[in-house]
Amino acid sequence: MEKIFEDDLKIISPEDCGNAPKKKLLKELSIAFTKNDIDIITEMLSEHICWNIIGEKWVQGKAQFIETLNDRSHTVTELHIQNIITHGREGAINGTLILTDKKRVAFCDIYKFTNAGKNVKIKEINSYLIEIDSMIRCKNQ
Repeated sequence: MEKIFEDDLKIISPEDCGNAPKKKLLKELSIAFTKNDIDIITEMLSEHICWNIIGEKWVQGKAQFIETLNDRSHTVTELHIQNIITHGREGAINGTLILTDKKRVAFCDIYKFTNAGKNVKIKEINSYLIEIDSMIRCKNQ
């Protein structure tokens, strides 16, 4: 596992082989989400982005996406990435966020890219967020 500290954010993630551009993109996007770095986030999105925050909200287009980001009120102190998986036009990332009030939120984001190539934009995100009491791991981890 790789540990990185950026400003007041602690990031723990699996080490990457360095030869997976979409995995790098999803990792950078997750870090940008936790820091609420709107410039970096919107740079990675297609103009017609669709974001489904499951059970909460459906967001259509960059303008509404930015508005949703601006409405968020929580601050993340730690980002624990467990898995980043990509294949073709799709990808997923999951892990845990620790907020300033010590609440823990498990997340899983499923992505669809504009194409299967290296230089892609994100056209769809399905986000699952669940507040949890603690992080439970398999015994063999």
